[in-house]
Amino acid sequence: MNRIFFIILLTVTGITAKAQIHEFGVFAGGSNYIGDIGPTDYIAPDKLSLGLLYKWNRSPRHSWRASYTYGKITANDANSDIPSRKQRGYEFENTIKELSLGLEFNFFDFNLHEPDLKITPYVYSGLSYFWYDEKYINNGTVHTQDSKGGLAIPMTVGLKTNVIENFIIGFEVGARYTFTDNLDGSNPSDAVYEQFRFGNLESNDWYVFTGFTLTYTFGNKPCYCPN
Repeated sequence: MNRIFFIILLTVTGITAKAQIHEFGVFAGGSNYIGDIGPTDYIAPDKLSLGLLYKWNRSPRHSWRASYTYGKITANDANSDIPSRKQRGYEFENTIKELSLGLEFNFFDFNLHEPDLKITPYVYSGLSYFWYDEKYINNGTVHTQDSKGGLAIPMTVGLKTNVIENFIIGFEVGARYTFTDNLDGSNPSDAVYEQFRFGNLESNDWYVFTGFTLTYTFGNKPCYCPN
């Protein structure tokens, strides 16, 4: 985890503040998963997730964004509306540690050096790399193997405002499409555990971070014009 914070710190300090404005802050909210165990709700945060957030505003409409988010995901077949899952009775828990880089786009101009109140919806996407525990389930018992990394595509929508001077408050929902089907232990990658695979093996898992962001703005007044 210390290496992740070091990478984000280098990203922030390695960019000069000349003719740009920066944001640094926190994310706090909840997380949930969508896959082969438990309910199939898309937005149902039930575990705490926390993160750090940095933005480099290149114009009133777009920003480069980097973040590190930590959260847990869990699910229980007993809470599902699908009879076959209820009868099966599986449950699991996993931990997600995510580093994400990408572009945030504002639907309305969001010039932070104008004193008036501003509010805008926004979207964010890019590429995420996350760490999780590889698992498999045998007779209802979850077995944890080594930690593993994988790629995900973040798809985030949100709403933000500068209601407090020098601070930006936002609320967002960010779904991540992963390139693995084993956040829940349903599809272990090792062929040795092939007999323990279950569920839809052609559909990858998702995880979702939902919550609030609070960032502090700093840097010189930008010139939003072509070089």
